[in-house]
Amino acid sequence: MANHNEPIKGFTHERIETSNFLMIVLIVLVLSVGGLLEIVPLFFQKSTTQPVEGLKPYTSLQLYGRDVYIREGCYNCHSQMIRPFQAETLRYGPYSRAGESVYDHPFQWGSKRTGPDLARVGGRYSDEWHRIHLINPRDVVPESIMPAYPWLEKDLVDAAVMPGRLAAMKKLGVPYSDEEVAKAADDVKGKTELEAVIAYLQVLGTAIK
Repeated sequence: MANHNEPIKGFTHERIETSNFLMIVLIVLVLSVGGLLEIVPLFFQKSTTQPVEGLKPYTSLQLYGRDVYIREGCYNCHSQMIRPFQAETLRYGPYSRAGESVYDHPFQWGSKRTGPDLARVGGRYSDEWHRIHLINPRDVVPESIMPAYPWLEKDLVDAAVMPGRLAAMKKLGVPYSDEEVAKAADDVKGKTELEAVIAYLQVLGTAIK
């Protein structure tokens, strides 16, 4: 008569703990199943896949500014994710919602904060403040350790790339019209990269009142 207390052959604790290969396979299996159970349902929740009310796609200038923001590594020191804690909301404003980032590819939530969170920086400072701050942060925040970006004031936006960038965003689900894609280059001609970054910063978090 079989002993039901006997472990299944080949899957004893001793066998698993002494076999690197078997341990790795089982760890990967558990993490994969657990990850899928956590992530897959999010694709079917409207709160994570639908834009919040009032959210608009970036203009051509704002989109270029976001790309400069990424290019210059601003995300390494600034998150765009306000957590739902009182200390966070008192300092930065309403906590971040997934629906605010549905048009961001890639999104900029992050978790590293050498500098302050920027999720609600839009409208908090004037364009002139941002201009001075980006050219030399110490002129407005003496204790700042942020690097200066003076070249942004001299470098012009590469208008020729914008129709392609908007078209790429459209393929990813951002609701740009064919007309917006067609006139994307004209919308940014003669603009500096500094103006583009400021335009991007000034729209962050403004969909949530």
